[in-house]
Amino acid sequence: MRIATWNINGIRAVHNKNLLVPFVEKYKPDIICFQEVKARSEQSEVDLPDYQEHWNSAQKPGYAGTAIFSKQEPLSILRDFPPGIVSKYKLKDSFGDTNAEGRVIAAEYAKFYIVNVYTPNSKGGLERLPLRHQHWDPAFLAFIKQLENKKPVIFCGDLNVAHKPDDLENPKANEGDHGYTLEEREGVDKMLQAGFVDVFREFTTGNGHYTWWSNFSKARSRNVGWRIDYFFVSKALAKKVTACTIEPAVMGSDHCPVVLDISL
Repeated sequence: MRIATWNINGIRAVHNKNLLVPFVEKYKPDIICFQEVKARSEQSEVDLPDYQEHWNSAQKPGYAGTAIFSKQEPLSILRDFPPGIVSKYKLKDSFGDTNAEGRVIAAEYAKFYIVNVYTPNSKGGLERLPLRHQHWDPAFLAFIKQLENKKPVIFCGDLNVAHKPDDLENPKANEGDHGYTLEEREGVDKMLQAGFVDVFREFTTGNGHYTWWSNFSKARSRNVGWRIDYFFVSKALAKKVTACTIEPAVMGSDHCPVVLDISL
């Protein structure tokens, strides 16, 4: 089985550039997890007849949102955090209700859950860091552990954090900036401590492997980037992963896809 994750930064924009269908035709994923779709399903003109589409769009038009496209019909679809987690972790701040931003969608299959996530950005002035560190990251970890009590979990998406110095080109210059604060990195540490495996790092070490580049100063052509898009799997699935690759040649967004192959 092949699963792809891609922060597409506007599904309509990428489709209008004629870059979405060629990606699907070349990589042939069984499941595609899109983040930042910035649309509702009825606004999208994407036609992929082999796939069933499951959307979780933000209430705010043209903002955030996630979608799972799957060749196999899931047993169930879960959108957003369940009420118990929402009430416990208080996922609202002055910028809005993260549970209304379409940031989480999960699909259940016979042998696993796939969870597609678009983690809130802490913002340039770190205005949203308290919500992220104290509320969102603990809520998301509680959610995936809750699912893991039933069956193994694969989760992927844009976590809006570079975890280690090798995950961004200029770690010293960006120390403490949004996307590379100790608090955000701690969120990933806790995922690892909970038993989830960052599978790209099981296959590839060192720096230079990035999934997002600024639109300024020709950052992408110079590969001055950040690895902020991930695949994590439950420990029970780690040995079944046969490949996990970053695909920087795929254009259309300021992010590139990450592709996972797993034998299930």
